[in-house]
Amino acid sequence: MFTPRHRVVVIGGGYAGTLAANHLRLRADVDITVVNPRPEFVERIRLHEFAAGTGEATVDYGTLLGAGIELVVDSVTRIDTAARTVGLASGRALDYDYVIYAVGSTGAPVPDAYDIADLESARLLRTRLADTPIAAPVVVVGGGLTGIETAAELAGQRREVTLVCGRALAPSLSVPGRRYIARWLSRHGVTVLEGVSAAEVYPDAVILADGTERPSALTIWTAGFGVPGLAAASGLRTDAIGRLLTDETLTSLDDDRVVAAGDAAAPSGRPLRMSCQAAGPLGAQAANTVLSRIAGTEPAVIDLAFTGSCVSLGRRDGIRQFARKDDTATNVYFGGRMGGVYKELTCKFVMSRIRREAGRPGSAFWVKGGPRPSAVSAS
Repeated sequence: MFTPRHRVVVIGGGYAGTLAANHLRLRADVDITVVNPRPEFVERIRLHEFAAGTGEATVDYGTLLGAGIELVVDSVTRIDTAARTVGLASGRALDYDYVIYAVGSTGAPVPDAYDIADLESARLLRTRLADTPIAAPVVVVGGGLTGIETAAELAGQRREVTLVCGRALAPSLSVPGRRYIARWLSRHGVTVLEGVSAAEVYPDAVILADGTERPSALTIWTAGFGVPGLAAASGLRTDAIGRLLTDETLTSLDDDRVVAAGDAAAPSGRPLRMSCQAAGPLGAQAANTVLSRIAGTEPAVIDLAFTGSCVSLGRRDGIRQFARKDDTATNVYFGGRMGGVYKELTCKFVMSRIRREAGRPGSAFWVKGGPRPSAVSAS
């Protein structure tokens, strides 16, 4: 008797997409294709190291994807939900029964500034930094975790760094955690400007909102992220910045054969924090939703608890900030060398979880928090 196979196209080969693809191998009758614009996996949480020239940030997909998964190096231009095809920039079209939408997030490009939101941007910045004298002033815009890690990495090279925070330094951390980071940056020569934002960027200066001018031989912009416009271009409903609107099972509000994961998902219009901490579990849960629909069972809702954040401070130090399951910071943290070791172990754990899922589908684990409090569904 002929048994039909189920075709699943995973759009995006980042933390969410690779784990989702590996998790789908729980069923032997699923044909899995991952579409990604690059032939290698990018460790986004190491891009600040790569840009500074202190580390690498790419991994061979051959070590990450399970047997039988097809990798197509291309960009998706449109999801045709009526024809159930995914159109590629090369002109090809892939048929699907289900799509997992895991396109990730992007930077917020600013003229005359560099960013590290993707490999290409980080590579350009790496080249530019190599040509910039150590004594030349560098301005990092953005007081979030990416901006802090970037400023700290450059301070470790004894560069003259100014960090323009906007409202506050590390606003997602606890007050004690923010104080710890502020002290570390001060000890390492970083000028931290809080309560002021960057208004204009020029090749040799940054103009602040209060009219002050800061000399800058190189400006790095880490303030804010966006998402690719693929969902909106495909006629699917999105939130204000373009994340795919889904229900709590990560299923598109417009088509139950499109399931989202990672940074580009907005379940119930209340997206989780953009992070690899959320991306992997959301990838597994998106795969479970697809597997449930194939099996004819009701998909489960999101079940994920945050545990906090870890931030590298140069090559030796770091901070581990603990949080409640709803991602609100507690006053508990540890820093120093132990914090740096913890961050490095976290980076390695994220990759080992993907590899373990490739070898043993269904082995991925994460901290559960129960269903999220109900809210008015996005419309």
